[in-house]
Amino acid sequence: MQPTGKLRGGVVRVGGDARQRFYDSRGYGRPLSGNEIELSRIEAAHLLFRGDLARVVLDDGDGPAVEFERFFVDSAAATNRFAVRYLVYADLRDRGFYLSPTRDGWPGSDADFGDDVDLIAYERGSTPDTGNVLYPVRIVGEREPIPASGVVDRTLAVVDEESDITYFTATTPDIRGTTAYEPPTDLTGVLLDDRVIVWNAPNELYERGFYGQPLTGRAAAVENAVQLSLIEAASLARRGSLSLSRSNDDDQRGTGAAAIRSRGRAVEGDRFDRRLTVYERLRDRSVVPKTGFKFGADFRTYLDVETVEELPHSEQLVRVVAPDHAFAPRELSLDVRLAGGVRKEMVFALTDGDDVEWVSVGRLTP
Repeated sequence: MQPTGKLRGGVVRVGGDARQRFYDSRGYGRPLSGNEIELSRIEAAHLLFRGDLARVVLDDGDGPAVEFERFFVDSAAATNRFAVRYLVYADLRDRGFYLSPTRDGWPGSDADFGDDVDLIAYERGSTPDTGNVLYPVRIVGEREPIPASGVVDRTLAVVDEESDITYFTATTPDIRGTTAYEPPTDLTGVLLDDRVIVWNAPNELYERGFYGQPLTGRAAAVENAVQLSLIEAASLARRGSLSLSRSNDDDQRGTGAAAIRSRGRAVEGDRFDRRLTVYERLRDRSVVPKTGFKFGADFRTYLDVETVEELPHSEQLVRVVAPDHAFAPRELSLDVRLAGGVRKEMVFALTDGDDVEWVSVGRLTP
């Protein structure tokens, strides 16, 4: 005969041989004195669903003894986001994981995960007692915003409107390149509307440094002209490699970095400063960033460029966001899916125009 639990103070108490039956052998709940245990609502619901609990008595043990359906509806009314949290709990249990809800007194509650983690999944073969945490799981519905600044070292479980679950993992990437190229210090360019042209660029500026795009064609009579994006030009000017001979704004002639940055801000506002910061941090790490427009990103990156003729495939897609940015789960899924489809790592650069926090997000199959 299966035991019956009693709901008291938001948790379900089960006596008899509950400790051996549920906690010691399968990692459910937390032990109390003797053989009694406490279960969270999600744990109790899962045991009811499996038929391992017969019923739960509601109303602090004085109400009706109910089965899974009534208990599930009652819990969804009493507990925020119960339905999506239950779906993830049941899915991970079915995948063979021992789990603990993140609540005071439960196994794993001494770990400093913060309030954004809903479940702790332990390594297969380990129990809540051994404490080998594999996934700190944060659960969201597909319409809930996800603050970008809080996703590192989290496993995101996104439950869509049809109750399917998609898992993502967020880590801090180690972005380091080996591109060895130092641009010359005597480049001179002309500032146009949203780009800069260097008329007498050395071949290596493009061929080795992968700066800009040659202004050429099959019947071109002009050689060594390279078009730079405003981001590339601003970075080169700030490094002391590029100055302006003229611009289409006479007041900006000869002012170099200030003129280019002013034009960039006029073109795309504060976003230009954030993108410039990320671009320069990547160059500082010997990584070559190029536009990621075709992939819906800010940059694609090349870690090791020797020559453009022997250019490898780009390794990452980088999207620049403000530190207070919140992802829509659908937006996040689209970015990660696209990056995976073209065999690249999806990286988000969180910056206010000064410091940069790097976040890599990828799909996960637990």
